[in-house]
Amino acid sequence: MPRHALHTLARGTVRGMRKETPDTFTLLLELGDGRTPADFMPGQFNMLYVFGVGEVPISVASFGREKHLTHTIRSVGRVTNLLATLAPGSCVGVRGPFGKGWPLDEAEGKQLLVIAGGLGLPPLRPVIEEAIAEPGRFDGLKVIYGARTPADLIYTYEYPRWQAADGCDLLLTVDRGTPDWRGNVGVVTTLFPKAGIDAARAVAFICGPELMLKFSILELSRIGIPAERIFVSLERNMSCATGTCGHCQLGPLFICRDGPVFGYPRVRDLFPREGV
Repeated sequence: MPRHALHTLARGTVRGMRKETPDTFTLLLELGDGRTPADFMPGQFNMLYVFGVGEVPISVASFGREKHLTHTIRSVGRVTNLLATLAPGSCVGVRGPFGKGWPLDEAEGKQLLVIAGGLGLPPLRPVIEEAIAEPGRFDGLKVIYGARTPADLIYTYEYPRWQAADGCDLLLTVDRGTPDWRGNVGVVTTLFPKAGIDAARAVAFICGPELMLKFSILELSRIGIPAERIFVSLERNMSCATGTCGHCQLGPLFICRDGPVFGYPRVRDLFPREGV
């Protein structure tokens, strides 16, 4: 990707929108500069700009072979609330891609664990799609995903295809079940004993709330997965996306510039809680 692309505001045209949950939606964009999802690495993010209002950092959720660039967004503020109202044909600004993505090469030939909580799944969706498209590249795929309630699960329309894919196991859990929920109830780590994790050959990619990251790392370490085979995506209040403003600084690191994906050994000492 040419360096100038990082600082150029591209014109994105809305080509569709999917409602995921009551407060979350997926935006499908076509870029006016001719770029496609193949120009964005799994785990990177873009700055989406609503003209005259402001911009927000949103992870890339599309797979390289798809037609449209996609971002899954929760309506939590002025910019995201406006993005949720855009009709097909509307325009937004797209600045990016930014950041370092998931190291898929590190997982080649190994059992790939994709562990996500809540809106931690969109940055990992391209990884899932990559693994399904190239089943021989990895020695099995375990998708372990949790949300607050069944209504908060996203990409539910994708689950049948993921479950049917060769070598892919999908395990779901919710913090609070409903009368019609027949799946697991509990935090994400309660799925680990059921997942058939082979610690000797597993590589873990994890994204979600920091507390979920903490306990996932603790449990993976307990079952014998070394820190060098654990990768996390961290989230902070990113603003400039270039490490200039300092809003996303974590110790000596800037999440937007040095991450958002890190090998766990690099950030182990930066977690604010003991025991991680």
